[in-house]
Amino acid sequence: MTEIKACLFDMDGVIVDTARFHFKAWHRLADSLGIQFTEEDNEQLKGVSRVDSLEKILSWGNLMLNNTKKIELMDLKNKWYLEYVEEVNPSDMLPGVYEFLKELKAAGIRIGLGSSSKNSILILEKLGIYDLFDTIMDGNKIHMSKPHPEVFERGAAELGIPPEQIVVFEDAISGVDAALSGGFYCIGIGDSSVLSKAHAVVPDMKSMTIAKMVDLLH
Repeated sequence: MTEIKACLFDMDGVIVDTARFHFKAWHRLADSLGIQFTEEDNEQLKGVSRVDSLEKILSWGNLMLNNTKKIELMDLKNKWYLEYVEEVNPSDMLPGVYEFLKELKAAGIRIGLGSSSKNSILILEKLGIYDLFDTIMDGNKIHMSKPHPEVFERGAAELGIPPEQIVVFEDAISGVDAALSGGFYCIGIGDSSVLSKAHAVVPDMKSMTIAKMVDLLH
């Protein structure tokens, strides 16, 4: 195994759990359209862009809308989501994340974000960890959503480090697929039966260290 020089992190479900805010906002939007939307449906939107998420919801309700209306709905969903995100604070960071980021920083291992979220900077600032990141690649900078590897490939390019020297941390199948197709190492965060394609899977970030990361990938 080559030396690991950088780590790229998905945000939702890895660094912070904002999934509940997305669920509340999408549920509110679906409800306004007369479409049933459950927590199981929400699972299918993990790691998926806002555009593709809306398309899925509309397809479940057999609704055909023009692009102007779709943009209006996406803006409305984001407005509601941002209202909920105002509640985010450092206590919402998932256990073990801050300690691991600090260890990476101290060891000179570069840190990047690879998220489809368009609100990532706001959330990282509210968590108090924005300054720890060397690059932020998010939904404002990419054209293709996961499982396309663009978000990770562009993050690697900005860091100037090849994929084979980078570990991606992901909690969604689409994110794992994106990392693997881009030639990255990938550690899944969550259920090993769901994220089985990843090089290794851990239930959470609680005890993650550089030594454990390297050990998992051997």
